[in-house]
Amino acid sequence: MKRMLFVYNPHAGKGLLKQKLSEIVDIFVKAGYEVVIYPTQAYRDAYRKITEMTEDYDLVVCSGGDGTIDEVVTGMMEREHKIPVGYIPTGTTNDFANSLKIPKDFLAAADNAVHGSAFPCDIGQFNDDVFVYIAAFGLFTDVSYETKQEIKNVLGHLAYVLEGAKRLFNVPSYKIRITHDDEVIEDEFIYGMVTNSRSVGGFRNMIGKNVKFDDGVFEVTLIRRPKNPIELQEIIAALLIEQVDTKHMYSFKAKKITFESLEEIPWTLDGEYGGSHDMVEIMNQNKAMELMVPSKYVDELSEDEK
Repeated sequence: MKRMLFVYNPHAGKGLLKQKLSEIVDIFVKAGYEVVIYPTQAYRDAYRKITEMTEDYDLVVCSGGDGTIDEVVTGMMEREHKIPVGYIPTGTTNDFANSLKIPKDFLAAADNAVHGSAFPCDIGQFNDDVFVYIAAFGLFTDVSYETKQEIKNVLGHLAYVLEGAKRLFNVPSYKIRITHDDEVIEDEFIYGMVTNSRSVGGFRNMIGKNVKFDDGVFEVTLIRRPKNPIELQEIIAALLIEQVDTKHMYSFKAKKITFESLEEIPWTLDGEYGGSHDMVEIMNQNKAMELMVPSKYVDELSEDEK
């Protein structure tokens, strides 16, 4: 019999997964799995569980928000023998799951975890750390870990926008030297993100077109510091219509990118605090992890589109 470890965060979203737990496990068992269930007990507990795993499993399925999938993938990347990961998203925005076409419905996502296709997905290396779909600094980036869970539950995506809007008139900026491929950019930025996703914080079009999840490159978006209120208004307008404004933003693809600054800049990795750094090296680990996705969308997600 195949064996599965099912790790879930009982507090993610509104805790709604608990109501469907027996039906979800039933789907797993009917697919031929012996299931070991582990509800996470604390922050970083999913990471610990994966890194300390001694038994043999054929599949790991996790359920929670971006933090849970980040912990599971980070733990798996440290293991010599990597096991495919299925994901049942129960967080607030679930950007990465939406990008990979993983169903929003819990039972449909559970079915995908056992009957979908194992898709070799790019993973981000951030200095000595790992991220699944976004590394970012500046405006908005501390919102997801400073916004109270209760507010997230009630307001959903709007919570991020409201919390971020409070900061627009007191925006910190960072002077950064950025190196990618053979290009060097030196400028002052209020925001930057390195992504492998088709939407971030619910925004779909800021990232660049034709995003593939196994092409070995990340999409990079950088917003320059506005020099006056008019430029600030132009940036806000671009954000509202989700378009890159080339006067104020850089947008490109890169496999490797370094950020050097005089001061330490706080970063967020998949919505969790990733530490403050004055030197960051980000590398794309091409096709480093297998994630379960709906079989009918594999071609659409892949560089090797048929």
